[in-house]
Amino acid sequence: MNTSSSERGVSLGMPELPAPAYPDDVRARLETDAREIIARYPDSRSALLPLLHLVQSEEGHVTRTGMQFCADELELTTAEVTAVATFYTMYRRKPSGDYQVGVCTNTLCAVMGGDAIFESLQEHLGIGNGETTDDGSVTLEHIECNAACDFAPVVMVNWEFFDNQTPASARRLVDDLRAGRDVEPTRGARLCTFKDTARILAGFPDERPGAVDAGGSAGPASLVGLHLSRGEAAPARVVHPRPGPQDRTVHEPSPAEHLSSHDAPQETSASDPSHPAGPAAEEGE
Repeated sequence: MNTSSSERGVSLGMPELPAPAYPDDVRARLETDAREIIARYPDSRSALLPLLHLVQSEEGHVTRTGMQFCADELELTTAEVTAVATFYTMYRRKPSGDYQVGVCTNTLCAVMGGDAIFESLQEHLGIGNGETTDDGSVTLEHIECNAACDFAPVVMVNWEFFDNQTPASARRLVDDLRAGRDVEPTRGARLCTFKDTARILAGFPDERPGAVDAGGSAGPASLVGLHLSRGEAAPARVVHPRPGPQDRTVHEPSPAEHLSSHDAPQETSASDPSHPAGPAAEEGE
């Protein structure tokens, strides 16, 4: 018996239907906010990034409806808007949780325990990277860098810092978030929902009492260059002298070992009489 292409799940390449429009009251409210955002820029298309945050604050992620709204407001094509929305990872393309829990798994955080934290949270929450818990409260993801290496390993919740984490402390953190308990970041403003965070990133004021005054600072390692530029003496450190050439034990590699530039000391033109330093030939020879 023959089956139709639709029954077989075969796409005929039909164009996708237009995105549904926002309800009239929602669109009117967003248009008012959009006009305020666009007025900040001499070129309207420069407002695309904050406008994407604006529509993300409406539904918790950037929908086709949101991208169509941005295109209409800025007189862009939906392709132009989609290219931007899909380039930046801060814009979510599918429904996500009230709290975006990002675990830094870049080099320093990873070796300090970030990988262990991420694996522990995946097992504890029963979700994978980019997935959301069944109650819609927590979305888990690994992040390449949180720009907070002084405090590694670092976890961020809706872009607020939770420093010097361990698998146990990270599990307590997500449990508190899911239970609705108050959670205080290590530094910075207290937490709000991801939708509220998106609206703040769109450029609208954070009206919570004390939120603007809350802040944090870089760790001592990040401030060394600043102190040196001000002529402030660095604290004295005891550095043990390196062994001299006569104290070094030369490692003789076995035939099975792979030599690399890290297997010092290696023969160089300065130390090998059979390969003296200097150019092998004059230019043009």
